Amino acid sequence: MSIELRKDFTYSLVVPTSMGVRITPVNGQPVNSSDTFIMHATSAETNVASISSYLGLPVKVLTTFVKGSPIAQFIKNNLASRHMAYEGPEVPQGGPWGYRHQFNIADSGYGSRGPRVLNDRAGEVGRTLNVKDFDLDRIFDKEGVQIVHLSGLIAALSPETSTFCLEIARAAKKYGTRISFDLNYRATFWKGREKELHEIFTEIASISDILIGNEEDYQLCLGIKGPEAGGKDITAQIDGFKEMIGRVKKAFPNTSAFANTLREVINVNNHMWGAILLEGENWHVVEPRPITVLDRIGGGDGFVGGLLYAILKGWEAEKWVQFAWATGAMATTFLTDYAQPADEEQVWSIWEGNARVKR
Repeated sequence: MSIELRKDFTYSLVVPTSMGVRITPVNGQPVNSSDTFIMHATSAETNVASISSYLGLPVKVLTTFVKGSPIAQFIKNNLASRHMAYEGPEVPQGGPWGYRHQFNIADSGYGSRGPRVLNDRAGEVGRTLNVKDFDLDRIFDKEGVQIVHLSGLIAALSPETSTFCLEIARAAKKYGTRISFDLNYRATFWKGREKELHEIFTEIASISDILIGNEEDYQLCLGIKGPEAGGKDITAQIDGFKEMIGRVKKAFPNTSAFANTLREVINVNNHMWGAILLEGENWHVVEPRPITVLDRIGGGDGFVGGLLYAILKGWEAEKWVQFAWATGAMATTFLTDYAQPADEEQVWSIWEGNARVKR
């Protein structure tokens, strides 16, 4: 089975997002004991899109910037370096206590000491994302898009961004763009908005072609029972995940593909990494295999990015999950939150377990 894509298009992939920066201590040290940090531009959605952009497909980012901000310019430079087009309004800062791009302050952890992440999102300009600032008819009709990837992080960020994502999904459906939706539940985003967000997420999921989530996401966003999170032997839980995805498919019969990753943490630098994909009536399972982790942040996004790239390339579904597994594993070998594949061969070498020198 394949997912039929538009043949007339300017962009293979479009991602709405709120851009920010991550600052990370060097050498895997904790934040509280460090005085030297690396800064790079980041967002979950552009982490996903990086697989396609580095491998040569046309990608566009829909976002919003703080006008005149050096951080905004840093982000624009980074997106350009990743071969991504972008558009979005320039929002006046409004003084020192006004808008800014979010800061993600996170160490990588090491060995038995787990990573710690602090999201500093006060005044986040991305919360102002508004459908009125974008010409959706131009983007989805005149320009044309094959897949739009939506994230629950953006859909739950603010009432404005919830409407923004819902209207994007409706426009995409109208013009024949396929919709990918990664549920990405965050309890702090949902607090006090549970009923509202459940209805919005359910509508987006009902018109999505590709649905991605874990046991917590499906249960808390869509009310579908899943296996208990956090078990140690992740391989033994595969049947439970299959049963959950079966219930999701019954609730959303128009969706073509359902996917989720499987991760068991042995220690910070050694994980068991696997994945499940239901495409049509066909199961494709990668049983967890050991991977070595430099920085785990972005691994799940790398998986989604590889999945969408494989679909965009028109490959058979068995290769979708294999390539996605490999790009997810690849992302954990980078200090950036996103993988930067040199070519498809490099990704397939990871899948094959071939880490030999290429000369």
